[in-house]
Amino acid sequence: MFSVRDMGVDLGTANTLVYVKGKGIVVREPSVVAIRTDTGSIEAVGAEAKQMIGRTPGNIVAVRPMKDGVIADFQTTSAMLRHFIRQAMKTKSSWSGKPRVMISVPSGITAVERRAVEDAALEAGAKDAQVIEEPMAAAIGAGLPVGEPTGSMVVDIGGGTTEVAIISLGGIVTSKSIRVAGDEMDEAIIQYVKKTYNLMIGERTAEDLKIQIGAADDLDEERSMEIRGRDLLTGLPRNVTITSKEISEALSDTVLAIVDAVKVTLEKSPPELAADIMDRGIVLTGGGALLRNLDKRLSRETGMPVLVAENPLDCVAIGTGKALDNYDVYRKRSAAMRRAQGRA
Repeated sequence: MFSVRDMGVDLGTANTLVYVKGKGIVVREPSVVAIRTDTGSIEAVGAEAKQMIGRTPGNIVAVRPMKDGVIADFQTTSAMLRHFIRQAMKTKSSWSGKPRVMISVPSGITAVERRAVEDAALEAGAKDAQVIEEPMAAAIGAGLPVGEPTGSMVVDIGGGTTEVAIISLGGIVTSKSIRVAGDEMDEAIIQYVKKTYNLMIGERTAEDLKIQIGAADDLDEERSMEIRGRDLLTGLPRNVTITSKEISEALSDTVLAIVDAVKVTLEKSPPELAADIMDRGIVLTGGGALLRNLDKRLSRETGMPVLVAENPLDCVAIGTGKALDNYDVYRKRSAAMRRAQGRA
């Protein structure tokens, strides 16, 4: 039976979203923690900590405890989760006791990494924690008929991973998880600007370039943006103007990796499900789905119709929230998986 205390968490590399049943998404914060190095105490979490990236004094360091969709720093992730769970609980005056938490994880993670996520949630104050694979959560959140005997294909492009999956009858038939996504795109832009202009820019500037003028293919109308960075020869600040064509060139390798992952997954699909996908189309979710012309590029490369979900940034969080209705099903599935791994 569903309790008002239950919550779904999209624990992402770049952002964490918390969905509370009946309230919707109540927390939307960057997955960043600012830590005081001399004492080890936490200075800030979320948006406040993100503002500190690249701007902190020597004794404060801003870190992202999630890397490539998995926990890189267990203690910091637990502290971050605790902060976000408490923040979500403040939105409901009648909370009592501990919540049950459903957390999304990449489909390609190991049993150890999966256990680490559950343990982090328990450490953060959850009564019980279950995980749901990100592409499944994304498909549920995008409104795809995951329980029906027809094929649905979802491509979820987050901060640390891109998850490609074909889903039918409530399960993932075939999937591919690659550690190439939004962060990799930002890094590609940083390296391009460094190589082309001898200019060093930060993560936030690279992300701004991606959002403002980035594209997976050349745009019909060229865009440009002026940025400021540090000249690698003089060490002084310098301005340059970057065009959308240049950003498209910078992103070419990461986009190609995503295209290849989609093609590989389609090749492994049973023929009947491939026919369903040809009718329904491939659905893009996650922040990377907002990259201009990515849908057109994927459609051209695969010959399939490609659609961007209605709220691509929220699909995984909404999906984890909706999956709370079947919490016991996921718990039994998880227990069966652990038993099978124990026998292996």
